[in-house]
Amino acid sequence: MSGNTYGRIFTITTFGESHGGGIGVVVDGVTPGIPLCPNDIQKELDRRRPGQSAVTTPRNEADQVQILSGIFEDQTTGTPIMMLIINQDQRSKDYGNIAEMFRPGHADFTYDRKYGIRDYRGGGRASGRGTAACVAAGAIAKKLLAKYNINITAFTAAVGGIAGNTFEPAFIERNPVRAADPQAAPKMEALILQAVEQGDSVGGIIECRISGVPAGLGEPVFDKLDAELAKAVISLGGIKAIEFGTGFAAAAMRGSQHNDPITPDGFTTNNAGGILGGISNGDEIVFRAAVKPTSSISLPQPSITRDGTAVTCETVGRHDPCLCPRIVPVIEAMSAIVLIDMLKQQAARFA
Repeated sequence: MSGNTYGRIFTITTFGESHGGGIGVVVDGVTPGIPLCPNDIQKELDRRRPGQSAVTTPRNEADQVQILSGIFEDQTTGTPIMMLIINQDQRSKDYGNIAEMFRPGHADFTYDRKYGIRDYRGGGRASGRGTAACVAAGAIAKKLLAKYNINITAFTAAVGGIAGNTFEPAFIERNPVRAADPQAAPKMEALILQAVEQGDSVGGIIECRISGVPAGLGEPVFDKLDAELAKAVISLGGIKAIEFGTGFAAAAMRGSQHNDPITPDGFTTNNAGGILGGISNGDEIVFRAAVKPTSSISLPQPSITRDGTAVTCETVGRHDPCLCPRIVPVIEAMSAIVLIDMLKQQAARFA
């Protein structure tokens, strides 16, 4: 039994720790003959890599990908693709003070209780650094999705209660917060920088919009499309909730308000978020994910040691004051992985 693999036909298996020798992923079920070169992977990794701005961790990692198998003459061979990213800027000594204590809000306590041992350097396997492997795999999934004209766009919809009101896709990659609202972006950035000065962190909301998905994707009842997207997104450290379409607001609506009327030209509204009965309906898929404030903060907090002694924990090291800017490409990657696996499952149904 392992929790390190996702997918049924298009599968990914990730490995590595934050302060180990490196991180990576093995991707299987890739269609052969697809043009693929390291730059296809690197351009996505560059969006996620640390040290991009003052609102992200200053850890300096180039995140240069090495493709070790599954590619010949810049084409996929259909065999497993193994990708490796070497860790180069670890400062493991920063974590010496937490070797025998647990950081509040982090996975230190639960990893120790589950395995009886934990890699305390940067959070080990529980570190957000591992998401680079997901982004590398997602880059391949995006490449495969290109022929279907499926477009995935995620962005920071809110930070610490400051929400955007407009959607300008071209603006997302032009601001450090990756917001889609030019008016809200500087306010979000200012709030994150304020948290940095206070030794604290802040959370937010990521919205993802997926267009071009054909109707019919999803495997009821336990592998519904929304269930698989939810699993993939919730599997990311820091994500605490997800909603599709109107989401939790549907609880205050009536059926006459929430139902999406169907006309010969399609649905007139999209309260369902593009998924009905766990199957895509051909409309835009829309979901939002709640991102908790980064758990590693420098403010003193009460905690305990491994033997149960009460202590005060102060986390040092380099951490994102807000996960939102760098988790945007990760959510896109996980969505792409789910969609290509679902497309392959649907194709197999009629083989």
